[in-house]
This record gives sequence, C-alpha cells and structure tokens, in this order.
Amino acid sequence: MSSLTSIPFQKWLAASSSISPLKSLLFKPTSCKPLCHPKPTHFHLRFATSTMGDVAADSGMDAVQRRLMFEDECILVDENDQVVGHESKYNCHLMEKIEALNLLHRAFSVFLFNSKYELLLQQRSTTKVTFPLVWTNTCCSHPLYRDSELIEENALGVRNAAQRKLLDELGIPAEDVPVDQFVPLGRMLYKAPSDGKWGEHELDYLLFIVRDVSVHPNPDEVHDVKYVNREELRELLRKADAGEGGLKLSPWFRLVVDNFLFKWWDHVEKGTINEAVDMKTIHKLIEKSSITV
Repeated sequence: MSSLTSIPFQKWLAASSSISPLKSLLFKPTSCKPLCHPKPTHFHLRFATSTMGDVAADSGMDAVQRRLMFEDECILVDENDQVVGHESKYNCHLMEKIEALNLLHRAFSVFLFNSKYELLLQQRSTTKVTFPLVWTNTCCSHPLYRDSELIEENALGVRNAAQRKLLDELGIPAEDVPVDQFVPLGRMLYKAPSDGKWGEHELDYLLFIVRDVSVHPNPDEVHDVKYVNREELRELLRKADAGEGGLKLSPWFRLVVDNFLFKWWDHVEKGTINEAVDMKTIHKLIEKSSITV
C-alpha cells in the first residue's frame, strides 16, 4: 500500500483500539481536507469503519484505484435522494457494508452523442475494482462530498462532477462539455454486485449531452472506446446476451437500455430531449423491471 493511504489508516487504527465499540461508530479515518467536506448541521452523518484486514486484503489493488477508493468521499443519500452524510468510495462499494448498513450513494451516468447521433461507449479498464473490462455508457462515476458537487439546484453539483470525470476518464476538455449543456433526464435507484466482494448501490442521475468532442482516454480508467448507432448497439446487446467473446455490459447501462434509452434516443434525434425530462420520479430498477418510488 502506498504511504498516502497506509499511514493514515495505521495511525487511526492504533488510536481506535482504546475507543469503546459504541464510540468507534462515530469516528472514521479520512484523508480529505476539511475544506473539501462541509458538514451542515442538518446532515445526519453515518459512518462505517474500515479494518486493517480490509486494507491488507487489498494490498494488490492497482495504486491509482486504491488511492481513489480511500480518498474519494461519496455522497450518502436515502431512497428519496436526501443527503444523509458521506463515506469513502471503498466502503460504498463493499457489498458487506452495503448490505449491513444499507449504504446508498449518489452517482451519475453520462450518455454523450455526437452530431451524427451516435452514442459514445467506453470499456472500463482492467484495473477497475468494480466491473473491469465491461462495456458501458460514456462515463459513470460519483459526485463527491464537496461544495461544488453538493449543489442541488438543477442538479448542478452532479453536472459539475460529470464535467470533471469526462476530463479525468476520457480527456474531454471542460470547454467541450459545458455544464449547462447536460440534460438531467431522470434518476434511478439500483443495486448490483460485481463479484463476491464488490458492488454498486446507487441513486443514479442520467445525463444526456449532444456534442462533438475530442477524446483522449485515460488508460487507468478506460480500456477502449467506440461510437455506436442504434443497430450497432443492438448487436452488442445480442452478443452480450449470447455470451459471445466474453462481452459484458455494465448492469446500470443495461437497465437504462432496457427501460429508457431507445425512446430517449428518438428525442435526441428530433431535438426534443427536454420533453423527456422527469426529475420528480425515482425509478427503482431490478433487472428488466421498473418500479417508481
């Protein structure tokens, strides 16, 4: 483990040995600066501690991914998308903690179309902790617990995060994807295991944008990219369903495809995307079914 993560956890674990079990629930290590994490008094903060066993077991994790796992603080929300606190990306993706504490975090999925109305897809890198090498939509990540990404009005915080991650993952400059060009179409809540240890439990904002962009993938995040039209996407779906060539799609992308994507694609091509916006409903998605809450 790099010194960036091992030293804070070792110090905290040594100190925590004298804390009672009750009090230990109220403290957790963080490597983020206080200015990055405002703590409004109306937020109910909920913590889940990591153990040295967790850290040691992940000593072989890719260094970049490990740093992000421990330094990034996701926004915890309830099923109505109300902020209840924050937690490390690491803990938010451990299925054991997701199940034990019902940790639900805010996320976003970007669907970027070019001027020919082709959708940009990415294949996640081999070093990703969750869902390595699966094909998915343009960019999928999380707003972080910081001022600029906690802004609720018109989902501005989520849109700021999307702009940041498009640069981080795909090298798309901010000027190519202005935040006011993202259209938040809806929200969905889903849970999906990646393997026996890792998984997702997210309240996901679905963001559409039509822009011609310059793409320079970051190999730490992205293995491959491609633009697809509708028929090419349907062929990917067929191959994934048939298990051809080991091709896999991310569960959140498949949920969007099965429930929304093609009818929204119609609006993209017609220039009527704003007619499809529904930010009042939270769709609770399980495989190919949709339940609203």
